[in-house]
Amino acid sequence: MREDLFETLRERGYIYQCTHEEAVRQAVNDGPLTFYLGIDPTADSLHIGHFFALMLFRRLQEAGHRGILLVGGATAMVGDPSGKSDMRQMMDRERVALNIAEVTALARRFIRTEGDNAALIVNNADWTDSFSYIEFLRRVGTHFNVSVMLAADAYAKRLAEGGLTFLEMGYMLMQAYDFVHLYENYGCTLQIGGSDQWGNIVAGVNLGRKMRFGAGGREAESDVLRGLTCPLLMTRDGKKMGKTEQGTLWVAREKTAVFDFFQYFYNVDDADTAMLLKLFTDIETAEAERLCREDAVAAKRRMAYEITKIVHGAEEADKTVQALQALYGGTGTAADMPTAVLRVPTGQIGIVELLTESGFLPSRGEARRLIRQGGVSVNDGRVQAEDAVIDAAAGTEVVLKKGKKSFLRVQFEVEVKK
Repeated sequence: MREDLFETLRERGYIYQCTHEEAVRQAVNDGPLTFYLGIDPTADSLHIGHFFALMLFRRLQEAGHRGILLVGGATAMVGDPSGKSDMRQMMDRERVALNIAEVTALARRFIRTEGDNAALIVNNADWTDSFSYIEFLRRVGTHFNVSVMLAADAYAKRLAEGGLTFLEMGYMLMQAYDFVHLYENYGCTLQIGGSDQWGNIVAGVNLGRKMRFGAGGREAESDVLRGLTCPLLMTRDGKKMGKTEQGTLWVAREKTAVFDFFQYFYNVDDADTAMLLKLFTDIETAEAERLCREDAVAAKRRMAYEITKIVHGAEEADKTVQALQALYGGTGTAADMPTAVLRVPTGQIGIVELLTESGFLPSRGEARRLIRQGGVSVNDGRVQAEDAVIDAAAGTEVVLKKGKKSFLRVQFEVEVKK
């Protein structure tokens, strides 16, 4: 185990909070320890925030620590209220099961689940479903003080807006018990996660102490469970990373095209390049900073390529680079460019409608503004007027460009009116 692993993780930007910093430092540096990361399958893919936490998982696993990935088949049925102004949409078991399959398959891209020191993947429904309602309340609920829970960030916002439900109150109890169960059955002593999970992680640490020593158990003597969070992924100017004009930046290529994924990172502010090189590549910290100082564009291109390679594989990353070279070389189309298909009632379409209906721009107002500024091109020709009409014959296509780095190929189908 590397002596400086904890400091290396801190230096690269992975560590935000620890429940017991010195104890966590010693365990991470001396190891091996058993740790876990929980992901609720509330969607059929992972987003860039999950990717961040999975990279921390990966680094711990590569250092020899034993990892458990908990996919929350039970907690997803309840929904985490953390950071939410409204209750999450409830899902049935069939939807959760489908999401679990997709999320698990994607997670295997980043963590090792076969061979030496393979990660274990578990589903908390396997133990939560065995409890009766009364049994769970008596075993777990008796250790939770409602007034303390309501003061937690996870519930304070929902309570202030008058929408907190009893269902959501149960989420913290369930996640806290997950930690205890994994300790009792697998010797897991560290939970990792995003900083938005701090309250739930602390609840698990405290539950472990109370279930073993009672409410009066002293922290210094009885805490075995510990927590570590990584920061939320934010840009230098304080915006949440991973949000695009089309929505969330997903890991699944069916939800976010590989081309768009690469372009997102290539288009980040220069000031964020070094941070992303440290978080999502194996380039040493000093080397990452040197690359950014010497050639910001080359550093950003390297960063976008390395992240795309980790998420989508070297072949897809190489194809994306080739597609960009084709575009910048003036050929105007490339097979791997993000593509939208539009059905139009006639063989023509207005430029504003084309830009918005294709999803290339979010609103008609934004489309008109960019056209007036000369920022929109169709097939390398700058659009001069807001009322321009584009030929949209069936089987044809156009390439939309916004600025220098955003592209979309639009293929036309003509609607047949019956």
